Amino acid sequence: MSGDRFRRTRLGALACALTLALCAPATAATALAPTPTPKPSASIGKGEGTLQVLTYQGHVEYGGATASADWVAPFEKLTGCRVTRLDRVRSGEEMAEKARSTSYDVISASPDLAGKLIAEGAVRPLDTTLLRAYKDIPRRLRELPSTRDAGGKVYGVPYLWGVNQVMRVPGAPGGPDAVYRTERSAVRDTPLSIADAALALRKTRPELGIKDPFQLTPAQLDAATALLAEHDGSRRVYWTSTLEVIQAFATGEAHVAQALPYHLDLFERAGRTIEPAVKGPVTGWADAWLVGTGSTSPNCAYRWLNWVGSANTQRSAAAWTGLAPANVKACDGDARRLCDVYHARDDRELKRVLFATRPTKGCGGLGGECTEYTEWEKRWKNLAK
Repeated sequence: MSGDRFRRTRLGALACALTLALCAPATAATALAPTPTPKPSASIGKGEGTLQVLTYQGHVEYGGATASADWVAPFEKLTGCRVTRLDRVRSGEEMAEKARSTSYDVISASPDLAGKLIAEGAVRPLDTTLLRAYKDIPRRLRELPSTRDAGGKVYGVPYLWGVNQVMRVPGAPGGPDAVYRTERSAVRDTPLSIADAALALRKTRPELGIKDPFQLTPAQLDAATALLAEHDGSRRVYWTSTLEVIQAFATGEAHVAQALPYHLDLFERAGRTIEPAVKGPVTGWADAWLVGTGSTSPNCAYRWLNWVGSANTQRSAAAWTGLAPANVKACDGDARRLCDVYHARDDRELKRVLFATRPTKGCGGLGGECTEYTEWEKRWKNLAK
Protein backbone atom coordinates (compact mmCIF):
# COMPACT_ATOMS: atom_id res chain seq x y z
CA MET A 1 0.00 0.00 0.00
CA SER A 2 1.27 3.41 -0.89
CA GLY A 3 2.45 5.50 2.04
CA ASP A 4 2.03 8.79 0.20
CA ARG A 5 -0.06 11.36 1.99
CA PHE A 6 -1.45 14.70 0.77
CA ARG A 7 -1.27 17.97 2.64
CA ARG A 8 -4.45 19.56 3.93
CA THR A 9 -5.77 21.67 1.07
CA ARG A 10 -7.95 24.74 0.97
CA LEU A 11 -11.58 24.18 0.03
CA GLY A 12 -11.38 26.14 -3.20
CA ALA A 13 -8.73 23.78 -4.50
CA LEU A 14 -10.72 20.78 -3.29
CA ALA A 15 -13.81 21.90 -5.14
CA CYS A 16 -11.77 22.22 -8.36
CA ALA A 17 -10.24 18.80 -7.81
CA LEU A 18 -13.68 17.31 -7.21
CA THR A 19 -15.05 18.80 -10.44
CA LEU A 20 -12.27 17.08 -12.40
CA ALA A 21 -12.44 13.82 -10.48
CA LEU A 22 -16.19 13.42 -10.97
CA CYS A 23 -15.59 12.83 -14.65
CA ALA A 24 -14.70 9.27 -13.60
CA PRO A 25 -17.63 6.93 -12.83
CA ALA A 26 -18.33 6.04 -9.21
CA THR A 27 -18.91 2.41 -8.23
CA ALA A 28 -20.15 0.27 -5.49
CA ALA A 29 6.97 11.27 24.37
CA THR A 30 8.09 12.69 26.77
CA ALA A 31 7.31 16.44 26.89
CA LEU A 32 9.85 19.05 27.85
CA ALA A 33 10.23 19.38 31.62
CA PRO A 34 8.31 22.35 33.03
CA THR A 35 10.49 25.35 33.84
CA PRO A 36 9.74 28.55 35.78
CA THR A 37 8.34 31.11 33.33
CA PRO A 38 6.62 34.51 33.37
CA LYS A 39 2.89 34.45 34.09
CA PRO A 40 0.22 36.62 32.49
CA SER A 41 -1.22 39.33 34.69
CA ALA A 42 -4.85 39.38 35.93
CA SER A 43 -5.64 41.30 32.76
CA ILE A 44 -3.50 40.64 29.72
CA GLY A 45 -0.39 42.74 30.13
CA LYS A 46 1.96 44.20 27.59
CA GLY A 47 2.93 41.77 24.86
CA GLU A 48 6.45 40.36 24.98
CA GLY A 49 6.88 40.93 21.24
CA THR A 50 7.25 37.41 19.83
CA LEU A 51 5.28 34.18 19.57
CA GLN A 52 6.10 30.60 18.59
CA VAL A 53 3.21 28.53 17.19
CA LEU A 54 2.71 24.81 16.50
CA THR A 55 -0.40 23.75 14.58
CA TYR A 56 -1.73 21.53 11.81
CA GLN A 57 -1.30 22.20 8.11
CA GLY A 58 -4.13 24.48 7.01
CA HIS A 59 -5.21 25.49 10.51
CA VAL A 60 -3.19 28.72 10.42
CA GLU A 61 -2.48 30.42 7.10
CA TYR A 62 0.04 33.21 6.59
CA GLY A 63 -0.64 34.17 2.96
CA GLY A 64 1.66 31.55 1.46
CA ALA A 65 -1.07 29.85 -0.60
CA THR A 66 -3.06 32.98 -1.38
CA ALA A 67 -2.92 36.53 -0.06
CA SER A 68 -6.58 36.32 0.98
CA ALA A 69 -5.81 33.58 3.53
CA ASP A 70 -3.54 35.27 6.03
CA TRP A 71 -4.39 35.18 9.73
CA VAL A 72 -0.87 35.94 10.90
CA ALA A 73 -0.16 39.41 9.50
CA PRO A 74 -3.41 40.94 10.86
CA PHE A 75 -2.69 39.44 14.29
CA GLU A 76 0.79 40.90 14.29
CA LYS A 77 -0.50 44.32 13.23
CA LEU A 78 -3.25 44.33 15.85
CA THR A 79 -1.20 43.11 18.82
CA GLY A 80 2.44 43.93 18.11
CA CYS A 81 3.27 40.26 18.78
CA ARG A 82 5.36 38.91 15.92
CA VAL A 83 5.05 35.23 15.01
CA THR A 84 8.71 34.29 14.78
CA ARG A 85 8.06 30.57 14.38
CA LEU A 86 5.09 28.87 12.72
CA ASP A 87 5.50 25.10 12.50
CA ARG A 88 2.71 23.24 10.72
CA VAL A 89 2.48 19.46 10.70
CA ARG A 90 0.36 16.85 8.92
CA SER A 91 -0.12 14.21 11.62
CA GLY A 92 -0.49 13.80 15.36
CA GLU A 93 2.71 11.78 15.44
CA GLU A 94 4.65 14.61 13.81
CA MET A 95 3.10 17.13 16.19
CA ALA A 96 4.03 15.05 19.23
CA GLU A 97 7.63 14.89 18.04
CA LYS A 98 7.74 18.67 17.52
CA ALA A 99 6.22 19.33 20.94
CA ARG A 100 8.78 17.00 22.50
CA SER A 101 11.80 18.64 20.88
CA THR A 102 10.86 22.35 20.84
CA SER A 103 9.30 24.78 23.31
CA TYR A 104 6.27 26.57 21.85
CA ASP A 105 4.15 29.36 23.26
CA VAL A 106 0.92 27.98 21.80
CA ILE A 107 0.00 24.57 20.39
CA SER A 108 -3.12 23.54 18.51
CA ALA A 109 -3.31 19.93 19.66
CA SER A 110 -5.54 16.99 18.84
CA PRO A 111 -7.24 15.27 21.82
CA ASP A 112 -4.66 12.47 22.08
CA LEU A 113 -1.73 14.89 22.30
CA ALA A 114 -3.62 17.40 24.47
CA GLY A 115 -4.25 14.70 27.07
CA LYS A 116 -0.57 13.79 27.10
CA LEU A 117 0.60 17.41 27.45
CA ILE A 118 -1.85 18.10 30.28
CA ALA A 119 -0.89 14.93 32.16
CA GLU A 120 2.83 15.69 31.86
CA GLY A 121 2.50 19.33 32.96
CA ALA A 122 3.82 20.58 29.63
CA VAL A 123 0.96 23.10 29.28
CA ARG A 124 -0.47 25.55 31.79
CA PRO A 125 -4.03 26.01 33.08
CA LEU A 126 -5.86 28.91 31.47
CA ASP A 127 -7.68 31.89 32.94
CA THR A 128 -10.79 31.80 30.76
CA THR A 129 -11.91 35.23 32.01
CA LEU A 130 -9.17 36.62 29.74
CA LEU A 131 -10.68 34.93 26.68
CA ARG A 132 -13.31 37.18 25.13
CA ALA A 133 -15.02 34.55 22.95
CA TYR A 134 -14.87 31.62 25.37
CA LYS A 135 -18.53 32.06 26.29
CA ASP A 136 -19.47 31.77 22.60
CA ILE A 137 -18.29 28.14 22.53
CA PRO A 138 -21.08 25.64 23.30
CA ARG A 139 -20.85 24.10 26.76
CA ARG A 140 -20.51 20.61 25.24
CA LEU A 141 -17.21 21.69 23.66
CA ARG A 142 -16.00 23.77 26.60
CA GLU A 143 -16.36 20.81 28.96
CA LEU A 144 -14.61 18.18 26.84
CA PRO A 145 -12.29 16.01 29.01
CA SER A 146 -9.55 16.50 26.41
CA THR A 147 -9.26 20.16 27.44
CA ARG A 148 -9.30 19.67 31.23
CA ASP A 149 -7.46 17.84 33.98
CA ALA A 150 -9.04 15.51 36.53
CA GLY A 151 -9.69 18.46 38.84
CA GLY A 152 -11.61 20.37 36.18
CA LYS A 153 -8.96 23.02 35.42
CA VAL A 154 -9.18 24.29 31.83
CA TYR A 155 -6.07 23.85 29.69
CA GLY A 156 -7.42 24.02 26.15
CA VAL A 157 -9.68 26.26 24.07
CA PRO A 158 -11.57 24.38 21.30
CA TYR A 159 -10.77 25.71 17.82
CA LEU A 160 -11.95 23.46 14.95
CA TRP A 161 -13.83 20.20 15.24
CA GLY A 162 -15.16 17.40 13.08
CA VAL A 163 -17.07 14.12 13.18
CA ASN A 164 -16.39 10.76 11.55
CA GLN A 165 -19.39 9.84 9.44
CA VAL A 166 -19.48 6.57 7.48
CA MET A 167 -20.64 7.17 3.89
CA ARG A 168 -21.14 4.91 0.88
CA VAL A 169 -22.04 4.83 -2.79
CA PRO A 170 -25.48 3.34 -3.49
CA GLY A 171 -25.43 -0.46 -3.32
CA ALA A 172 -22.33 -0.63 -1.10
CA PRO A 173 -22.48 -2.31 2.32
CA GLY A 174 -24.41 -0.44 5.01
CA GLY A 175 -24.69 -0.70 8.75
CA PRO A 176 -22.39 0.21 11.65
CA ASP A 177 -19.50 -1.97 10.40
CA ALA A 178 -19.88 -1.14 6.69
CA VAL A 179 -16.45 0.42 6.29
CA TYR A 180 -14.79 -2.76 7.59
CA ARG A 181 -16.68 -5.27 5.39
CA THR A 182 -15.01 -4.38 2.10
CA GLU A 183 -11.48 -3.77 0.87
CA ARG A 184 -12.72 -0.81 -1.16
CA SER A 185 -12.87 1.49 1.82
CA ALA A 186 -11.22 4.64 3.16
CA VAL A 187 -10.32 5.07 6.83
CA ARG A 188 -8.91 8.12 8.59
CA ASP A 189 -5.22 7.55 9.34
CA THR A 190 -5.04 7.93 13.12
CA PRO A 191 -4.93 5.45 16.00
CA LEU A 192 -8.14 7.05 17.23
CA SER A 193 -9.93 5.38 14.29
CA ILE A 194 -9.82 2.24 16.42
CA ALA A 195 -12.59 3.90 18.43
CA ASP A 196 -14.84 3.90 15.35
CA ALA A 197 -14.40 0.15 15.03
CA ALA A 198 -15.21 -0.13 18.74
CA LEU A 199 -18.35 1.96 18.24
CA ALA A 200 -19.45 -0.42 15.49
CA LEU A 201 -18.83 -3.38 17.80
CA ARG A 202 -20.93 -1.71 20.48
CA LYS A 203 -23.90 -2.40 18.20
CA THR A 204 -22.89 -5.66 16.53
CA ARG A 205 -21.29 -7.37 19.55
CA PRO A 206 -22.96 -6.01 22.69
CA GLU A 207 -21.52 -8.90 24.72
CA LEU A 208 -18.14 -7.08 24.62
CA GLY A 209 -19.59 -4.46 26.98
CA ILE A 210 -18.09 -1.45 25.17
CA LYS A 211 -19.31 1.80 26.71
CA ASP A 212 -16.78 4.49 25.81
CA PRO A 213 -15.12 3.62 22.46
CA PHE A 214 -12.06 5.66 23.46
CA GLN A 215 -11.49 3.68 26.67
CA LEU A 216 -11.10 -0.01 25.83
CA THR A 217 -10.08 -3.03 27.85
CA PRO A 218 -7.44 -5.32 26.30
CA ALA A 219 -10.16 -7.70 25.06
CA GLN A 220 -12.17 -4.86 23.54
CA LEU A 221 -9.06 -3.43 21.86
CA ASP A 222 -8.28 -6.88 20.42
CA ALA A 223 -11.79 -7.09 18.97
CA ALA A 224 -11.67 -3.61 17.47
CA THR A 225 -8.30 -4.11 15.79
CA ALA A 226 -9.42 -7.53 14.52
CA LEU A 227 -12.44 -5.91 12.89
CA LEU A 228 -10.22 -3.31 11.24
CA ALA A 229 -7.83 -5.99 9.98
CA GLU A 230 -10.48 -8.40 8.67
CA HIS A 231 -10.72 -6.88 5.18
CA ASP A 232 -7.60 -4.75 5.24
CA GLY A 233 -5.62 -4.91 2.03
CA SER A 234 -3.88 -3.01 -0.72
CA ARG A 235 -7.14 -1.39 -1.85
CA ARG A 236 -7.93 0.26 1.47
CA VAL A 237 -7.07 3.99 1.63
CA TYR A 238 -5.74 5.43 4.88
CA TRP A 239 -6.31 9.14 4.51
CA THR A 240 -5.03 12.27 6.19
CA SER A 241 -6.35 14.92 3.80
CA THR A 242 -9.90 15.63 2.71
CA LEU A 243 -8.78 15.52 -0.92
CA GLU A 244 -7.88 11.83 -0.60
CA VAL A 245 -11.48 10.97 0.37
CA ILE A 246 -12.82 12.93 -2.59
CA GLN A 247 -10.48 11.16 -4.99
CA ALA A 248 -11.20 7.73 -3.52
CA PHE A 249 -14.97 8.12 -3.99
CA ALA A 250 -14.79 9.90 -7.34
CA THR A 251 -12.54 7.31 -8.98
CA GLY A 252 -14.28 4.29 -7.48
CA GLU A 253 -11.29 3.37 -5.35
CA ALA A 254 -13.57 3.42 -2.29
CA HIS A 255 -17.19 2.32 -2.01
CA VAL A 256 -17.44 3.10 1.71
CA ALA A 257 -15.47 5.67 3.69
CA GLN A 258 -15.02 7.06 7.15
CA ALA A 259 -15.45 10.66 6.03
CA LEU A 260 -16.71 14.09 7.12
CA PRO A 261 -20.09 15.79 6.75
CA TYR A 262 -18.24 18.24 4.50
CA HIS A 263 -17.67 15.42 1.99
CA LEU A 264 -21.35 14.50 1.89
CA ASP A 265 -22.29 18.12 1.27
CA LEU A 266 -19.65 18.56 -1.42
CA PHE A 267 -20.80 15.51 -3.39
CA GLU A 268 -24.44 16.52 -3.07
CA ARG A 269 -23.65 19.93 -4.55
CA ALA A 270 -21.74 18.21 -7.37
CA GLY A 271 -24.76 16.03 -8.19
CA ARG A 272 -23.11 12.76 -7.14
CA THR A 273 -25.01 10.45 -4.79
CA ILE A 274 -23.08 9.60 -1.66
CA GLU A 275 -25.20 8.61 1.32
CA PRO A 276 -24.77 7.94 5.05
CA ALA A 277 -24.17 4.23 5.70
CA VAL A 278 -25.49 4.23 9.25
CA LYS A 279 -27.50 6.37 11.65
CA GLY A 280 -26.82 6.91 15.32
CA PRO A 281 -23.95 8.17 17.49
CA VAL A 282 -20.71 9.14 15.79
CA THR A 283 -17.20 9.79 17.01
CA GLY A 284 -15.62 13.20 16.69
CA TRP A 285 -12.66 15.25 17.74
CA ALA A 286 -11.91 18.85 18.65
CA ASP A 287 -8.49 20.43 18.25
CA ALA A 288 -7.76 22.94 20.99
CA TRP A 289 -5.22 25.69 21.62
CA LEU A 290 -2.98 25.26 24.66
CA VAL A 291 -0.27 27.45 26.19
CA GLY A 292 3.08 25.82 26.85
CA THR A 293 4.39 25.76 30.40
CA GLY A 294 7.71 26.96 29.07
CA SER A 295 6.20 29.91 27.18
CA THR A 296 8.30 33.06 27.49
CA SER A 297 5.49 35.12 25.91
CA PRO A 298 2.33 34.29 27.91
CA ASN A 299 0.72 37.68 27.25
CA CYS A 300 1.21 37.31 23.49
CA ALA A 301 -0.08 33.75 23.89
CA TYR A 302 -3.33 35.00 25.41
CA ARG A 303 -3.63 37.58 22.66
CA TRP A 304 -3.27 34.73 20.17
CA LEU A 305 -5.99 32.70 21.90
CA ASN A 306 -8.30 35.68 21.62
CA TRP A 307 -7.39 36.13 17.96
CA VAL A 308 -7.96 32.51 16.89
CA GLY A 309 -11.06 32.34 19.09
CA SER A 310 -12.69 35.30 17.38
CA ALA A 311 -15.63 34.76 15.02
CA ASN A 312 -13.79 36.29 12.06
CA THR A 313 -10.73 34.05 12.34
CA GLN A 314 -12.72 30.89 13.00
CA ARG A 315 -15.04 31.65 10.10
CA SER A 316 -12.05 31.83 7.76
CA ALA A 317 -10.40 28.74 9.27
CA ALA A 318 -13.58 26.67 8.97
CA ALA A 319 -14.14 27.66 5.35
CA TRP A 320 -10.51 26.85 4.57
CA THR A 321 -10.38 23.40 6.23
CA GLY A 322 -13.93 22.04 5.91
CA LEU A 323 -14.18 21.64 9.68
CA ALA A 324 -16.66 23.25 12.06
CA PRO A 325 -15.76 26.34 14.10
CA ALA A 326 -15.99 26.12 17.88
CA ASN A 327 -17.26 29.70 18.13
CA VAL A 328 -20.90 29.61 17.02
CA LYS A 329 -20.79 33.32 16.16
CA ALA A 330 -18.58 32.28 13.24
CA CYS A 331 -21.55 30.40 11.74
CA ASP A 332 -22.43 32.90 9.05
CA GLY A 333 -20.94 34.06 5.78
CA ASP A 334 -18.41 31.56 4.40
CA ALA A 335 -18.92 29.17 7.31
CA ARG A 336 -22.73 29.10 7.36
CA ARG A 337 -23.06 25.99 5.21
CA LEU A 338 -20.38 24.14 7.17
CA CYS A 339 -22.13 24.90 10.45
CA ASP A 340 -25.34 23.56 8.93
CA VAL A 341 -23.85 20.25 7.79
CA TYR A 342 -22.11 19.75 11.15
CA HIS A 343 -25.20 20.92 13.10
CA ALA A 344 -22.82 23.18 15.01
CA ARG A 345 -25.61 25.25 16.52
CA ASP A 346 -27.76 22.28 17.60
CA ASP A 347 -27.01 21.22 21.18
CA ARG A 348 -28.96 17.98 20.73
CA GLU A 349 -26.81 16.95 17.77
CA LEU A 350 -23.62 17.84 19.66
CA LYS A 351 -24.66 15.50 22.47
CA ARG A 352 -24.73 12.51 20.12
CA VAL A 353 -21.08 13.07 19.16
CA LEU A 354 -18.66 10.97 21.19
CA PHE A 355 -15.69 13.32 21.24
CA ALA A 356 -12.21 11.82 21.41
CA THR A 357 -10.15 11.69 24.57
CA ARG A 358 -6.73 10.13 25.09
CA PRO A 359 -7.07 6.44 25.97
CA THR A 360 -5.62 5.76 29.43
CA LYS A 361 -4.98 2.75 31.63
CA GLY A 362 -7.43 4.14 34.19
CA CYS A 363 -10.26 4.32 31.62
CA GLY A 364 -10.31 8.12 31.58
CA GLY A 365 -10.79 8.38 35.32
CA LEU A 366 -13.83 6.10 35.35
CA GLY A 367 -12.00 3.21 36.96
CA GLY A 368 -11.21 -0.20 35.56
CA GLU A 369 -8.36 -1.61 33.52
CA CYS A 370 -8.12 -0.09 30.05
CA THR A 371 -5.38 0.20 27.42
CA GLU A 372 -2.96 3.10 27.08
CA TYR A 373 -2.78 5.20 23.92
CA THR A 374 0.74 3.89 23.29
CA GLU A 375 -0.80 0.44 22.78
CA TRP A 376 -3.29 1.93 20.30
CA GLU A 377 -0.37 3.48 18.42
CA LYS A 378 1.42 0.11 18.21
CA ARG A 379 -1.69 -1.61 16.87
CA TRP A 380 -2.26 1.14 14.33
CA LYS A 381 1.30 1.07 13.00
CA ASN A 382 0.99 -2.66 12.37
CA LEU A 383 -2.31 -2.14 10.59
CA ALA A 384 -1.76 1.00 8.51
CA LYS A 385 1.88 0.49 7.50
